[in-house]
Amino acid sequence: MYHQSDLADELESRLGEPGAYPFTRGVQSTMYRGRFWTMRQYAGFGSAKQTNERFRYLLQQGQTGLSTAFDLPTQIGYDADHPFALGEVGKVGVSISSLADMEVLFDKIPLDQVSTSMTINAPAAILLAMYIVVGEKQGVSMDKLSGTIQNDILKEYVARGTYIFPPTPSMRLITNIFEFCAKKLPKFNTISISGYHIREAGSTAVQEVAFTLANARAYVNAALSAGLHIDEFAPRLSFFFNAHNLFFEEIAKYRAARRIWARLMKEEYGAQNLKSLQLRFHTQTGGSTLTAQQPDNNIVRVTLQALAAVLGGTQSLHTNSRDEALALPTEDSARIALRTQQIIAYESGVADTVDPLGGSYYMESLTDTIEKQVLDYLRVIDEMGGAVSAIEQGYMQREIHNAAYETQRAIERKDEIVVGVNAFTVENEKVPELLRVDESIEREAKEHLLHLKQQRDEHAVESTLSALRNAAKSDDNLMPYILDAVRVYATLGEIANVLREEFGEYQPV
Repeated sequence: MYHQSDLADELESRLGEPGAYPFTRGVQSTMYRGRFWTMRQYAGFGSAKQTNERFRYLLQQGQTGLSTAFDLPTQIGYDADHPFALGEVGKVGVSISSLADMEVLFDKIPLDQVSTSMTINAPAAILLAMYIVVGEKQGVSMDKLSGTIQNDILKEYVARGTYIFPPTPSMRLITNIFEFCAKKLPKFNTISISGYHIREAGSTAVQEVAFTLANARAYVNAALSAGLHIDEFAPRLSFFFNAHNLFFEEIAKYRAARRIWARLMKEEYGAQNLKSLQLRFHTQTGGSTLTAQQPDNNIVRVTLQALAAVLGGTQSLHTNSRDEALALPTEDSARIALRTQQIIAYESGVADTVDPLGGSYYMESLTDTIEKQVLDYLRVIDEMGGAVSAIEQGYMQREIHNAAYETQRAIERKDEIVVGVNAFTVENEKVPELLRVDESIEREAKEHLLHLKQQRDEHAVESTLSALRNAAKSDDNLMPYILDAVRVYATLGEIANVLREEFGEYQPV
């Protein structure tokens, strides 16, 4: 016979208290009653100087953390003067070719007082090294720096495409960063394992969590194989999730992800440190849900998505701007996006209760359903040999493509209504004022690079790049060699090219 006490025990094992294993109800016992989530607005465009001005503006407006967007050449390891960079310099993020650019980017921003997130993957080690050296020049030691590098290469092969090296050397770079930061940067999150881009590519909420956690296990296994202990690096793992429009599904998704991760770390990996079991995550509202039609509607969408992230227990949050389906956000749009978070935090009262929806029959049932479906996916990926093997076989990519196709068909059939797109449309919409990146940015970036190369010590550059090349042939941790090269103003492209020549470049099947 099933007794009431048995039911209570089962509920306790699935839910627990806030701040307690398995963290279904949040990773902190007081959640936002102790401190609000970090309001970390993503910013970056044009030159380092322009982005520095936007950073300082957002901090003055009450933002509590920085989040850096890099342009496409930077993301794939090319300097602004490379032929492949033509027409792309500063367009979707800030252009960073050298330590000199990074110094301008963080000018008058005290790195011991802000937390900085950098959305960078294939060349993450190089950008992290630049950030470290900027801190040194400010008199801030490594152990005082806090923030996050995305550093999640597997999702690039699955969904985003800004990869450079093949999987094996890419995983080596990631574990090198884990090892280096565990010893030198204890306050830095060494990876932000991203479901965001998986969801942007068209996945379902379940696929977003499943594929993200599968990739996370691959990183954990790689670090363990490299000789690291689970509790040496796991407390600095962080995650990055999307927030879409299905309000309750999104909240349940975050709760299920926390519970699955806690159990994996405890039962599969034997982690002892409580922080190793806690899935901490940043959330960004859904870029793919934004519409170019009636862009002011996006303010409402973003508000609902941000509220779902908060009720789901996020640790930091970026709210998209209303005009991002059309262009980079204007200053006014960026301010409205930040104010959305502030109104939720200071005026709505939702932060006064630790877990407002905990115990809801619908919420707990939905959380259980998502958990079961995620675990089913993880079992399939295990049977394929893990995330890397599943990616190489195209499994995750196919699943995402199929989900994206079904969603698009549903919109075309009007089974799913998108306000302003397939219903409630208006004629002759007025296009709002948009931000434009001046074409002179590319010319100026090239001129700055030329000047830098004329002023720096070329012998020191060649010496450090040669040392990096030799280290790449060995089993040495590459971070100290990259730091040495950055300090003498070797460029992003020069450092990446050394690694390209030694590691090769990834070619999708």
